[in-house]
Amino acid sequence: MDKIFVKGLEVTCVIGVWEWERQIQQRLIIDLEMGWDISAAAQTDQLEDTLSYKDVAKKVSAYIVVTKANLVERLAEGIATLLAEEFGVSGCRVKINKRGAVTGARDVGVEIERGQI
Repeated sequence: MDKIFVKGLEVTCVIGVWEWERQIQQRLIIDLEMGWDISAAAQTDQLEDTLSYKDVAKKVSAYIVVTKANLVERLAEGIATLLAEEFGVSGCRVKINKRGAVTGARDVGVEIERGQI
């Protein structure tokens, strides 16, 4: 299966379970891998025959901002659902990094895989 990816997408949003976290905005770093057959786009060289990573990035960013989730786990599952329902991806890997959330650790977060990628 072919893959289309978006790596290092930075989104500033409300995220967290603690009261103080609900009062501030924090930065998340998102990596996406999406299963997509690119053969039609390779033949036609037309944007409408592929998955637009620009459109994906805009939709995922907007989803994260409006959701104001407590947990990155909820966001990851919601993003996977959005990718399947709105873009028709055959599968995806969603990684959410809440950098700096744990003292002494540079990177923390979750990574999920759904469907075939």
